[in-house]
Amino acid sequence: MEQAEYTFSLIDADIEAGGYSWAAFKAQQAAEFAMKSLLRGLGIPSFGHNLVKFYQELKRLCEPTDGGRLEYCSSLLDGLYSSSRYPDAYTEGFPAQHVTKSMAGECKACSKEIIEWVKGCSKC
Repeated sequence: MEQAEYTFSLIDADIEAGGYSWAAFKAQQAAEFAMKSLLRGLGIPSFGHNLVKFYQELKRLCEPTDGGRLEYCSSLLDGLYSSSRYPDAYTEGFPAQHVTKSMAGECKACSKEIIEWVKGCSKC
């Protein structure tokens, strides 16, 4: 969980510097670190980068009460895992041209919600 929180703490600097694609990637990574920390702590294999899959595993242990927001957030962050950092992820342009400040902000909010949910879930 410490790695998740550390990575999350770096997002604002990227947003302030205009590095929105990196902020989105770090938001995904922070959420992934949080989810994997709990899954692995419980002895549940957690390989890859599929947040939706990790979410499905975790919600069986700790049912969310967010009306689907965490599932949306997992899917949003999954969609930006590759496209926010690989220069050939888009047919035209590069990641910095596609990820906006508002997208980075939404990714940050989603990452925070996932981290907080995982923290609460780990107390179940």
